[in-house]
Formats: sequence, structure tokens, C-alpha cells
Amino acid sequence: MYRILLADDEGIMLESLKKIIESNFGNECEIHTAKSGRVVVEQAQAYPPDICFMDIQMPGISGIQAIREIQKFNSSVVFVIITAYDKFNYAKEAVNLGVMEFLTKPVNKKVILEACMKAMEKVDQTRQKRSDDLKIREKLETVVPMIESGYINNILLQDDFVTYQDNYTELLNIHQKYGYMVVVEFGDSMENGVLSNAVGAGVRANRFYSTFREIAQDFFECLVGPIMGNRIVLLVPYEENTEDYEERVAIVTRARNMVHKLENRIDSMFRCGIGRVKELGSVKESFQEAVVALRESVSHVVHIEDVPVAQKYDGEYPRDLESRYVRRILDKDAAGALNCVEGFFTWMMGQPSVSREDVEIKILELVMDVERRAFLAGAMKYNVNYRRSYIRELQSCADMNGLKNWFLDKTRDICARMEDSREKEELSIIEKARSYINENFRRDISLDDVSREVDISPYYFSKLFKQETGKNFIEYLTEIRLRSARELLQNSQYSIKEICAQSGYSDPNYFSRIFKKYEGVTPSEFREHRR
Repeated sequence: MYRILLADDEGIMLESLKKIIESNFGNECEIHTAKSGRVVVEQAQAYPPDICFMDIQMPGISGIQAIREIQKFNSSVVFVIITAYDKFNYAKEAVNLGVMEFLTKPVNKKVILEACMKAMEKVDQTRQKRSDDLKIREKLETVVPMIESGYINNILLQDDFVTYQDNYTELLNIHQKYGYMVVVEFGDSMENGVLSNAVGAGVRANRFYSTFREIAQDFFECLVGPIMGNRIVLLVPYEENTEDYEERVAIVTRARNMVHKLENRIDSMFRCGIGRVKELGSVKESFQEAVVALRESVSHVVHIEDVPVAQKYDGEYPRDLESRYVRRILDKDAAGALNCVEGFFTWMMGQPSVSREDVEIKILELVMDVERRAFLAGAMKYNVNYRRSYIRELQSCADMNGLKNWFLDKTRDICARMEDSREKEELSIIEKARSYINENFRRDISLDDVSREVDISPYYFSKLFKQETGKNFIEYLTEIRLRSARELLQNSQYSIKEICAQSGYSDPNYFSRIFKKYEGVTPSEFREHRR
């Protein structure tokens, strides 16, 4: 069904248009008419048209003005102008307004019908697109929660989640660079600031998760994480790199209202902790702060800034700069890490109460912290005696500039060690495996034996071995064994059976087949040709 609005100040023209359309499209069309610009706009509001045939010159509001008014509340109407005025200015303005056709009176039946069918086709395309968009949106309503859960899981559980961050932010249409975490806990009752029956509440949460999600997103433009025990984590993207006092109060107020609505709709008690705004790359820290806020308070809603002494510095402290330093190190971004060192040192030098000893302790803390993080991420080796010279080196620095250079040198060294430690470790594993194979090829050894010797899983060892040597384990072992067999066949008087055993084969027939496959001749023929 198409709703068509005909607008012309001439009654004869209106009747003629109506009759042409009805006689050809019958019940497919619902037709309304208007003789003035004002009535056209009113009719368009009362009976929103799909198609509108509009005369330009009408009493009161002109056709062009009427089109502008209608487009304010209905942008999808397909307009066809029919006018006796063949003026360039009218045509130009009609094009600017997106009018589909500009017809000059008099118009015959064929032209009217062609314009009508073209307009109907355009309406059909718009409807189809709208239908397709709705289907896509319905599918996204199912998929988006899973993507949000995956993103938050990566933030909380994966050390290298930044590898996938761009993919997630693109999929979820996140344009902000910052964000903060809200940790929502639920349970049966409050006992000393802790909600009881965490396990039971977590099981029940599967039934109310969709309701929880709906309510949370009513109060915050947020991503909702998966159920984790008796917790659900929210990530709220944020435009600025920090929130001022008024905004923090507003966030807490929204969270309190959210908790109130949750408890009205869901048979459970709720609490939530809120972390500080962080760069998205280090927003896990905001989650940790939100958890501290919950543990250090018995309130239903608490922001980390409202927790007495919790993770607070006496004075201003560049938390974001420290976070960036750690992240640049873990990303092996030496230039970025060194830039953070310069910024951090400048900040320390600008603090009137900071002594040389304070600087020594702080840069030692930072260096040891990133080394520990790199070790835990599997990107660096560690030994308890690696750092024995650090304090002595710092104390031997002549001045503050010397301390800064030590800080810079250590940062470069950590980045360099992280860059090549994995490659060296993999090469070390392969060299150890090769040595083991060379020493034991005469025995009945397997891939499992070698992978156990180098202390990594058979699957990973097999992949790494092929990557580094260009051969799989069996190919490499066969090559070593046949090399030994060739040397024995040329330079000894051992029997074929004895050479078979000394080359790691227990079955002479199998040995003969393998030898011929690779050498093109049998062991006996090989020996004969070398005499």
C-alpha cells in the first residue's frame, strides 16, 4: 500500500491526477488531496505520505516552502513537482531539496504513471533498506553483548589485550580514548560490607542478566561485561582524561539511582564500586580501583576518590604518566617509554620537597616494577641476582643528570631485552633440542621425548621446530640417522644389520626402504658404488 498526497490549487488538476492513479493502481494506493500549502503540511502530518505530487504556485505557503516544512518531520517522502512555471530557479531549488521529478504542465497520463511507478520503486527500496537495517539490528542485539563481554574479558584477563583493542573499539563504535570501570556486586544480604551467598547469586544472575543490562545502559552509555561470580563489570567510555568534582558526584548519583532501580526490579541486593578515568589501554587499573573501593567501604555506591587514603598520593601525582611508561615498556615501544622517562623526571625535578634520595627510590621502584611485569608477561628472563648492582650504580651517579641517564639506560635495556628475549629463548630451545637429537638419535626417541627434554608442550615444540629448522621432527631425525648410515657405509666394515642398529633403526627391512627412498639406492648398492 502506498499513501499518496496530491497538492494543487486547481480542482480539475487534482481530480485528473487522482483518477489516473486510481484507475491504474486501484487499491494499492490511499490518496489524499490538498489545495493550499498550509493544508498540504497539515495533511502530511495527519496522514504521512510515501509520495507527494506538489504544485509550486498555491495560495499562502508555496510548494517549495511546503516541501521544506514536511521534510522537517518526514524526510523519507518522495516528492514530484508538477508546475506550469518552467523556471530555472524553481528547478534548482527542487534539486537542492531532493525532489525526484520536476514535471512541467501540461503533463499527459503516460508521464504521470511513469513518475508514479518510479516513485513507488523508490519507496520500495527505502522500505527494503529499513527492513534490512532492522534485521541487522536484531542480529546485532544478539551479537553485541557477546562482543562487549569479550572486550571486557580481554581487558581483565589478557596482558596483551591492547593487541585486539582497535578491533573491539571499531566493532563497538567506541570513539573515546578514555573510560572508567564500574564493578557491580550482588547477593542476598549485606554482612560487614560484603554481599552474602555469592555462588547462589551468581547462578541466579543468568536469569536476570538481560534485565540488568537494560537497566545499566539506561543510566550509563556503557559496555556490559559477562557474569563473573557475583559481579558484573561495566566499562563507561569517557571523552576527557579525568573527571572533575561535579562530574564525579553526577556519576555516583547515577550509580545510586541505578542500584535503586536494580533492587526494585531484581530480587537481590546490589553494590557498586567506581574507578578513576584512565586511558582505554590501561583501564584495567580502573577496575582494580573499583574493587578496592568496594572492599574499603560498606556503602552501596562508592567512588575510589571517596575511600579514605585508598591509593591516594599526598599531593599531585602523574598516575597517567606512570601508566603510560609501563604500557610503552610492555608494548616494546622504546621511544615512547623514553619520552615518559623525560616527562617523569621533569615532574620530579619540579617538586620542591623531592630530594635526591627520593628520586633514587622512585626510579628504582619504577624500573623494578616494569622488569617484574615483563617477567610475568613472559617477555623477559629473571634471576634474583640480576639487580644486585642497582643501588650501588644509583649511589655512584654524580648528580641528578646522572640519575636521569641511569633511568634512561635501564629503560632502553629493558626494551631491548624484551625485543630479543623471545627470539633468543626460542633459538635456545631449538639448539637444545638439536643437541638432544644428535646425542640420542641411535635410540628409539619420539617427539614427546624431545619436547619433554626442552620442557614445552609437544604441539608447540613441533610448530616451533618446523618454524626454525624448516623441517618437521621426523624429517630432521631421519636426516641425522641417514647421515650417520652413509658415513658408516663408506668408512667401516660393519654389516648392514649392524649399521641399521647404530643408525637408530631396529628393523633392517624398514631401514633399507627408508634409505632407498631418500638416496635412490639400497644400503648395499650405496656401499658397492663407494668402493
